[in-house]
Amino acid sequence: MFFLGMDTSNYVTSMAVIQAGPEDFFRLHWEKRISLEVIRGGKGLRQGEAVFQHLRNMPLLWEEAAEHLPAEKLKGIAASIRPRPVEGSYMPVFQVGKSFGGSAAALLGIPFYACSHQEGHIAAGVWSARCFARDFLALHLSGGTTELLQVNRVSRGEFQIRLLGGTTDLNAGQFVDRIGVKLGFSFPAGRELEQLAARSKEGGLKVPVFVKGYDTSFSGPATFAERAIDEGAPAAEVARGVEVCLARSLLEIVRKAARDKELKSVLVVGGIAANAFIRKNLVEGLPLVKFFFPEPAFAGDNAVGAALLAGYNMA
Repeated sequence: MFFLGMDTSNYVTSMAVIQAGPEDFFRLHWEKRISLEVIRGGKGLRQGEAVFQHLRNMPLLWEEAAEHLPAEKLKGIAASIRPRPVEGSYMPVFQVGKSFGGSAAALLGIPFYACSHQEGHIAAGVWSARCFARDFLALHLSGGTTELLQVNRVSRGEFQIRLLGGTTDLNAGQFVDRIGVKLGFSFPAGRELEQLAARSKEGGLKVPVFVKGYDTSFSGPATFAERAIDEGAPAAEVARGVEVCLARSLLEIVRKAARDKELKSVLVVGGIAANAFIRKNLVEGLPLVKFFFPEPAFAGDNAVGAALLAGYNMA
């Protein structure tokens, strides 16, 4: 059996096909994503422009998916229709996947499964990182979300998610992108900033850390780093300083949550989860906690999680 997933986040159009096998084994059959175009120097996209690009990209992905999958073998379609699985969670971009996926399922006479972007990230992370814990903490780190979550896996395709904390202002990805764009990189700037930070010789700019309980703030650190750039601070040291600030901030909130909730497993998902320096510092900073990281290809926005949720709930 094959299941198709769609995800139309603010910066990526993605589609994936999962094949269900024996003994609850799910294999990635095909996946592709198209990054939305942001003009150089830009710091993001308005929702209307993002929606337009998704509408342009979806037929291209559908045509390619059809080449890899005869329609008669497809047993279900899923799409992320909102950012989080909570009442009132809404972003226009997700209506593209909802409309396209729901219409395709109705036309083919197969079930449609609606999930949230966050549930898709968690499902893809659990699958890729082989996180088998029933109860765990999760860090969802991206340009649109920076949240510390307590997760209970009720069944293979159902998660109970409780928000514990996260950012009070800028998201981790916004912090990275704001500094990266100021340094002259294109948006999104995560990969280029990480490469630049690796050239640091002095351990990085001393960017302040603001943490209270389960919450952290990146607005002040971003302003500090921007001012340092204006004053001529070495670019590599600024980039490393951003990574150090992120790692230290995340360590503090995870340390407290792991102790308070008595949980020893932490899944890290979202685009920032692909940063090797942050991964290394989390693992070394909390040796008594087991961190689970998806493969970098599945850390950022992708439709694999939606396809998996379709398979888990329909197979």
